[in-house]
Amino acid sequence: MTIGQPDSTVGVQDHPASAEPVRPATVAHGKSPLRIAMERLRKDKVAVICIVVVLFFILVAVFAPVWSKIEGQDYSTFHPDLVDEYGFPTIGINADHWFGVEPKTGRDSFARWVYGARPSLIVAFSATVFGTIVGVVMGLLAGFLGGWVDRVISWIIDFVLSLPYLLFAIALVPIVESMRGGSFNMTPEEQASTRFFVLIFVLSFFGWAGLARIIRGEVLSLREREFVLAAKAIGVPTRQVLFKELLPNLVAPIVISASLSLPAYVTLEAGLSFLGVGLVEPIPSWGQTIANATNWFKADPIYLWLPVVGIIALVLALALLGDSIRDAFDPKTRR
Repeated sequence: MTIGQPDSTVGVQDHPASAEPVRPATVAHGKSPLRIAMERLRKDKVAVICIVVVLFFILVAVFAPVWSKIEGQDYSTFHPDLVDEYGFPTIGINADHWFGVEPKTGRDSFARWVYGARPSLIVAFSATVFGTIVGVVMGLLAGFLGGWVDRVISWIIDFVLSLPYLLFAIALVPIVESMRGGSFNMTPEEQASTRFFVLIFVLSFFGWAGLARIIRGEVLSLREREFVLAAKAIGVPTRQVLFKELLPNLVAPIVISASLSLPAYVTLEAGLSFLGVGLVEPIPSWGQTIANATNWFKADPIYLWLPVVGIIALVLALALLGDSIRDAFDPKTRR
């Protein structure tokens, strides 16, 4: 071998020709807490079943006119020929009326059942959205700004939590109706729409305070973290610190609170409608149907069990889904 000339045989034994080429090491990427939670939810069979049940009721509510059209009935048409002189139905479940007819009026039970799912879901989702937005904003301001702002917001939170929501709802309905001329001077449609929006307001008003207290406590611990102090030191505006630095770290408590609020609002809507301070005719409601069906339970038990089963299935699915979401976002649990 000539001096200075590279030896072609050097390294042959170390890297034989038959060996596979060396591949670069795969870089491990960290997963965000949200992605980890979604993966845990996908592996949770109970959560998947609950999501399917909730989607079923959402499809029932959204496409209620379609289901009624397929059956060939609607929820408001009276059929006096299908009940006897005492109001008892003369027919049962058949091809024209899939769930039978309503006692005394003869209205189609299936159409009223699918339309009855609408107000429960609309009220629950609307109250959850409004309550979550207000609770997050108030909690952020109280925890981050501190001082007199924190004292005022904390006093408002304590005041709202001390009010009895049931008495508040019962008292607010006649007050709002009197402001619009009184219930005797209102059409049934106006009275029903008034109660619909009052119910959403009541549930939202009492729903934001609990979340605001949770968010305030989280922000009090986060505002002393290095990334927040660094953002404040370089002059980042307060609004940007709140919604771009703090808010992404509050996704878990917000999602958990919203998921657990939905079944509670469905139950509250049905309960208030059952007591007569919620939704009224002509808006169909499961709680309203249960109140009417208690007088006909022995003669027509299916009239009562249809809305009861609907409420139980929807509330149970939402509650179990909320528990699964809470466990998925909790880093201390292992499922």
